[in-house]
Amino acid sequence: MEQMSEEERKRILESPPIGTFALMSVVIGVMVLAWLFLYYGVFLLGGSL
Repeated sequence: MEQMSEEERKRILESPPIGTFALMSVVIGVMVLAWLFLYYGVFLLGGSL
């Protein structure tokens, strides 16, 4: 396997973690959708006890 040069290593370490931001956005979106489903679908439409 070819070794990275110091220039490549420095560029990678200084670049923002785009993949992590994308994954966090997906997880937060799923959590918001789940909360909305629970709030509107279960609590509000379920009526009073």
